[in-house]
Amino acid sequence: MRGEESYIENILRLNRGKPATFHFTVPTATGGGNGNTVSVRGVVEAAGRDHAIIRELQTNHRYLFPMIYFDYAEFDEEVAYFNQTPGVTDR
Repeated sequence: MRGEESYIENILRLNRGKPATFHFTVPTATGGGNGNTVSVRGVVEAAGRDHAIIRELQTNHRYLFPMIYFDYAEFDEEVAYFNQTPGVTDR
């Protein structure tokens, strides 16, 4: 896969179903007393150019987060990523 295709939404898609903690900074957050930060323990169900659907593991509650609020993710296992060998494509 070309380097210009290694966007966050593509990396999230490669890691669908893997448990992780996803961190977001939003204009206003409810509950938890963490100001405007939201952390969700869950799995990626889907990811698009401007959004991610995260399913919380404990409750099966689903969140639709705009990617503009995404900060980072901490995965429990190895993160799937694109082939890093020069001149070799994943197709």
